[in-house]
Amino acid sequence: MRKICVFVGSRANYSSIKAVMTAVQNHPDLELQVVLGASALLDRFGRVETLIRKDGFTPDFTFHNIVEGENPTTMAKSTGLGTIEMSMIFDNLKPDYVVIVGDRFEMMAVTIAAAYMNIRVAHTMGGEVTGTIDESIRHAITKFAHVHFPANDDAAQRIIKMGEEEKYVYNVGCPRIDLVKDELKKDSYEELSNLFSTFNGVGHGLDIKKPYILVSQHPVTTEFGSNRKQVEETLYALNELALPTIMLWPNIDAGSDEISKAIRTFREKERPEWLNLFKNLPTNIYIHLMNTTACLVGNSSSGVREGAYIGTPVVNIGTRQNARARGKNVIESNYDKQSILNSIRKQLEIGKYSMDDLYGDGNAGEQIAEILSKANPNIQKKIVY
Repeated sequence: MRKICVFVGSRANYSSIKAVMTAVQNHPDLELQVVLGASALLDRFGRVETLIRKDGFTPDFTFHNIVEGENPTTMAKSTGLGTIEMSMIFDNLKPDYVVIVGDRFEMMAVTIAAAYMNIRVAHTMGGEVTGTIDESIRHAITKFAHVHFPANDDAAQRIIKMGEEEKYVYNVGCPRIDLVKDELKKDSYEELSNLFSTFNGVGHGLDIKKPYILVSQHPVTTEFGSNRKQVEETLYALNELALPTIMLWPNIDAGSDEISKAIRTFREKERPEWLNLFKNLPTNIYIHLMNTTACLVGNSSSGVREGAYIGTPVVNIGTRQNARARGKNVIESNYDKQSILNSIRKQLEIGKYSMDDLYGDGNAGEQIAEILSKANPNIQKKIVY
C-alpha cells in the first residue's frame, strides 16, 4: 500500500487539497498521511487544524515554524525552520509520495526536504503565471516534482515546455472545484443566516438575502511596504458604496501586518457600520458566500478559480493574480480608489455570470488518487528537451 503524505499549511492549502485527501483516504491501495504546520496551527489565522479534525482527518504530525513579523526576513526564516522540521517528519513517516499544493512559501520548505530525501513529489496547480514571490516558488516546485497535476491545459503546456515528461503531466482540473460542485447542491441559508454567532464575526451584521460585498485581499510580497496603502484604497472605495461587506483577514505572507493595521485604523477612524470582519471561515461557508455575494473584491485566486465555476462577479485588484487564466467573470482594477469603485459598480450592474469550467469540472480528487496509486516516475529527474 502506497503512503501519500499531504502537508497543509494554511486555510487556502486545505481548500485546495481537501478533495484529494478524501479520495486518497478512500482509495483501497493508498494510505493517507497528514502533516500540519505554518498558519494552519495559529489562532489568529483561524486555526485550520480545528476544521481539518472536524472533517475526519487525523494529523500524523504537527509542527510550528512561523517566525513573527510578516516580513521578507521572517518568511525566509520560517521556510528554513520548515525544512528542518519536515526532514525529521519524513524520516518517521517514510512516505512514497508527498503532495505539494500550489505555491506558498511553506510549500518550498516541504519540497526541498522531500527532494533531498529521495521522496517523489506530486505537485498540484503548477504551471500557472501570477504575481508575487509565488510565481518563482511555483515554477521551482515544478522542477522538483515528479508528477504534475495542473488545473488547465494552458498550465499543462507550460509545464511540458519547462522540460517535464509529458506522460507525467495530468490535466485533471483544480481540486477546489470538487468542493464547489458538491457544496452548490446544498441549501446554505440557515448556515449563512447564523454566520456571525457561529464564526465570531465582528461588525453590525447583514441580511444575507440582500446585496453584499465579499472582500479577500492578501499581501503582495514583491510589493512589501505598499500593502497598507493598497488596502486603504480598497477600503475607501467600499466606504463610498457603503454596501454591507464581509471582509476576511489577510493570510500570513510578508505584508500581512501592513494590511491588518490598515483595517484596524480604518475601523477606528471611520466607524463603518457596513464593514464586518472574520478571521477565518470554513471552505463550505466561503463557497456559499461566493455564490450569493453581489461582488467579490480583492486579489484572492478564489475569484479566478472557484469564481469562474460559480459565476461570481469579481473585481481583481493589482498584480497578485497577474496573467493567471481567467473567465469573463473577472474585471481588473489597479490600486486606485476610483478604479476599484468603478469596477465594483460595473459588476453590480452586470450581476451573476454563467458557469465556466476553465479550472475543471469537479472530479480532480479521485483522478489524482488513482494516478498516485499507479505512477512510477524515476526518482532521478532529467530535463527532456
